[in-house]
Amino acid sequence: MLSGGSDGVIVLYDLENSSRQPYYTCKAVCSIGRDHPDVHKYSVETVQWYPHDTGMFTSSSFDKTLKVWDTNTLQAADVFNFEETVYSHHMSPVATKHCLVAVGTKGPKVQLCDLKSGSCSHILRGHRQEILAVSWSPRYDYILATASADSRVKLWDVRRASGCLITLDQHNGKKSQAVESANTAHNGKVNGLCFTSDGLHLLTVGTDNRMRLWNSSNGENTLVNYGKVYNDSRKGLKFTVSCGCSSEFVFVPYGSTIAVYTVYSGEQITMLKGHYKSVDCCVFQSNFQELYSGSRDCNILAWVPSLCEPVPDDNETTTKSQLNPAFEDAWSSSDEEG
Repeated sequence: MLSGGSDGVIVLYDLENSSRQPYYTCKAVCSIGRDHPDVHKYSVETVQWYPHDTGMFTSSSFDKTLKVWDTNTLQAADVFNFEETVYSHHMSPVATKHCLVAVGTKGPKVQLCDLKSGSCSHILRGHRQEILAVSWSPRYDYILATASADSRVKLWDVRRASGCLITLDQHNGKKSQAVESANTAHNGKVNGLCFTSDGLHLLTVGTDNRMRLWNSSNGENTLVNYGKVYNDSRKGLKFTVSCGCSSEFVFVPYGSTIAVYTVYSGEQITMLKGHYKSVDCCVFQSNFQELYSGSRDCNILAWVPSLCEPVPDDNETTTKSQLNPAFEDAWSSSDEEG
């Protein structure tokens, strides 16, 4: 696992639990520390493995750079410099015909950097304020979602000259039929984006303390109600969805906890408590069915599904689970977890 810190340092962890104990500490394999010649000067906001090969990874930072790293030598293979602070970047998990990295900065334009040519090949114009989150579709090679402080979320086909396909409208056209530019996704900054694992829906979070679920093909607000989803982050908020669960979950940083909701019903399943300062990011690992969360308390916690053995009941011949059925395939929120 890659992690980036507010001190600019990047650390690689081995996630294997070699101790076989239920509570364990992952070992750091190596790091790009403060004494490394290519280390980021300021906070690292995003890290991502190259989707097709762990021999390479990318990082972006408030120091106005996106860096491409060789995992084996831990040297910077390429550096993209920007005029503004970088909030977010993302490489497509499925694209085979392009190597574009989408980059969101403090400026209103979305920039696409081509790893093959080493230059910024496209600029997407349409937002009016900083770009706080970017995410490629996990279903279509050329579809990109962007979220901005201007309250808007846009879907783009990066092959088109005009670019923008849809500007998401929370009112589904009822209040703003005349002008697409009036459409807003939230009543505040939109600072987080996440496609569902099949790419058919898009989740967004905003500083209006709301999370919304959108149909990603037609831009319709599905009107699923998640209740208040507390969000006072001034930068991008990294949240995540499950993959391979019987009902899919969304995990959202919520102060010093992580709120867990079912994606399509909006029901809050639990709150994961373990951190003691604000949680900035979380990521789901589908192979292990584990969740990892990073917090300002300088800890990364690993969360695993609660698996309870059925225990015999004295008064009955049948067996009962110790756990409420609603949580049997879900997540423990006890303070000892992680």
